[in-house]
Amino acid sequence: MSRRRAASPRPLRPARLRPADFVRLGGTGLRTRPLRVLLSALGIAIGVAAMLAVVGISMSGRAEVDRRIDRLGTNLLRVVPGQGGQGGQGAQGGSARLPEEATTMIRRIGPVRQVAATGAVEDAKVYRNEYIPSGRTGSIEVLAAEPRLLGAVGGKVRTGRWLDSATAEYPGVVLGWKAARRLDVAAPGTRVWLGGTWFSVVGVVDRVPLAPEIDQAALVGWPAAQRYLGFDGHPSTVYVRTEDSRVTAVRDVLAATANPEHPDQVVVSRPSDALAAREAAESALTGLLLGLGGVALLVGGVGVGNTMVISVLERRPEIGLRRALGATSGQIRGQFVTESLLLCALGGAAGAVLGTGITAVYAGVRGWPTEVPLWATAAGVGVTLAIGALAGLYPAIRAGRLAPTQALAGS
Repeated sequence: MSRRRAASPRPLRPARLRPADFVRLGGTGLRTRPLRVLLSALGIAIGVAAMLAVVGISMSGRAEVDRRIDRLGTNLLRVVPGQGGQGGQGAQGGSARLPEEATTMIRRIGPVRQVAATGAVEDAKVYRNEYIPSGRTGSIEVLAAEPRLLGAVGGKVRTGRWLDSATAEYPGVVLGWKAARRLDVAAPGTRVWLGGTWFSVVGVVDRVPLAPEIDQAALVGWPAAQRYLGFDGHPSTVYVRTEDSRVTAVRDVLAATANPEHPDQVVVSRPSDALAAREAAESALTGLLLGLGGVALLVGGVGVGNTMVISVLERRPEIGLRRALGATSGQIRGQFVTESLLLCALGGAAGAVLGTGITAVYAGVRGWPTEVPLWATAAGVGVTLAIGALAGLYPAIRAGRLAPTQALAGS
């Protein structure tokens, strides 16, 4: 009878866990503590929402500025008197001034399409009635205006009508929207006390982004200003519309054309550049606000790490039981890292929805297009997952190091 050799027992191998198993285990850990999970996810969501809202509102505002510039055009140039003669006396309202023929000479430049001017009527003030003290002008400037002005600056009449060949001859006035509000004028037909004479309001101009000085001005016809207010006929500002492709070329010759004798006393600017500069300033502020959103996100990550550490301490018996049943240290670590990632992913998704909603509401109230760039959403969620991995790493390593007997004993 042959002797049979006893078969040696095969070594036990720990079961392999698939990524779906880790997700299931992590989700089970979150479901057992819903309130704590909600509060931790809320901290992450607030940080992500703050960052997305800052980026979204900034991008929406920038899109509105770009849309406004595209609508108003970048081909408007503004000509004003610069520094005075040898005495260096100042700027607009000083010794330097444009010739009366400035608009006629500028109109001869080939690529120029529209030219219109305003002239400051220095001694004229406008009041609601003749009983208002003379010092209370409300910062409203009286300007003589040419009929072509509104088309040149891209303005629109809010109510009433603009100056034409008839109303420009008689004491009629068009108010900028700010001037109308300060004078408490809501509709045409109202009379205002202007330069010691009653003028009838014929219209109110809507906001003019490329010429904000018109918003707080009282505009009278050029002939009426000379007849009733003693206007000297010298333009103080000339607005020039050119061909889009020839803006730089026209800008180079405007000073010498407007004032051939003293071109050094003329300042030429492009109003659309001011809107672009404001956009750049808002971009700098956006960087600061993004930093604050990042701090909020970091605070949320610290909260997640604290939650995971407490979870490891509370679940020592569970960890010991799983180790006793054959779970490896790596599987324990993977479970807790996955749980932390799920927690941060939950907060990141909620923050993305919240940040997008805040941007949409704010942009809708302001009448802006809603712009939430995809890269910002992806970056917010990606940073959240990175924070989740870092926040869960230490608690996961600590859980993986627990021996089964130590964990079951609860020590």
